[in-house]
Amino acid sequence: MGYIKEPEGVDLVINGKPLTDEQKMVISAFIKADKAKTVRMKASKRSVSKTNKASKEKA
Repeated sequence: MGYIKEPEGVDLVINGKPLTDEQKMVISAFIKADKAKTVRMKASKRSVSKTNKASKEKA
C-alpha cells in the first residue's frame, strides 16, 4: 500500500465503519499480547548481551 498525495484544493476523507465491541476486544487483546512479546524480546536481548559481555570479561 503506497502513500497517496492529496492534490492542492482536494481533501481525501475516508469514512470507515465503526468497530463492534467484539472487534475492539480482539484488537485490544492482540495489541496487549504484542506489547508483552516485545518486552520479553527486549529483556531477552539484554540478558544475552550481559551474558556475552560477562564471558568476554572473563577471557
